[in-house]
Amino acid sequence: MVYEMIAFGLFAVVTIASSLGVVLVQDVWHSALLLGVALLSVAVHYVMLQAEFLAAMQILVYVGGVLVLITFAVMLTRQAQTDEEEVSSA
Repeated sequence: MVYEMIAFGLFAVVTIASSLGVVLVQDVWHSALLLGVALLSVAVHYVMLQAEFLAAMQILVYVGGVLVLITFAVMLTRQAQTDEEEVSSA
């Protein structure tokens, strides 16, 4: 019982922190990666609730499908920076 509470607290912190990171991070690529972390940690919550089917669907549909779609959209719409822009932004 104690270990379940510790695991729940740990994954609750991971879920909230990564969800805040999705909104607050300025880089779109890092935001998409944090979204994947948030979705995976929600799947862990489903496993802890003994809802394995929902956890599997969470991983297959959201992490496997939606996140890959977002990743491709980010990669295709991102503009390549020139050397001058990289130096000025640093």
